[in-house]
Amino acid sequence: MQTQGTDIPGVIAYPPLIFAACLGLGLGLHWLKPIPLSPPAPLRVVGIVLLVASATLSLWASAVMRRAETNIRPDRPATTVVTAGPFRFTRNPLYLSLCLLNAGIALVLSGLIPLLMTVVLVTILQRGVIVREERYLKAKFGAVYSDYSCRVRRWL
Repeated sequence: MQTQGTDIPGVIAYPPLIFAACLGLGLGLHWLKPIPLSPPAPLRVVGIVLLVASATLSLWASAVMRRAETNIRPDRPATTVVTAGPFRFTRNPLYLSLCLLNAGIALVLSGLIPLLMTVVLVTILQRGVIVREERYLKAKFGAVYSDYSCRVRRWL
């Protein structure tokens, strides 16, 4: 059993801050040297769909976690393995929603650089957050988490 001080996954940074940094860098570079995507109109429609999907997924996952009475923030201890709602389809619906949000904003702006920053965001979340959380959850919940991770994909 882990003590309170070590009962956290030790992620590299709070995921919304990672998202904000990637989005900010992408938007800044887009402002300095825009590389537009073509054709912009259909891509903007796809971007709006991704924005709506992101918001829906985030709200749904947050509500399910609150109902399960576990912490949403990775700097606080997890109290259970959540397997309901969107967690039936993806182990990381909140991180997926951040990636959809980044891609959606990039497509609405029709910007290649902000869109490419989605790849950077996925990579940082994967290596600096998800892998650490998975190690933590496996150590804390053992077979319960291992069985869940065998049944449900990490992303989609």
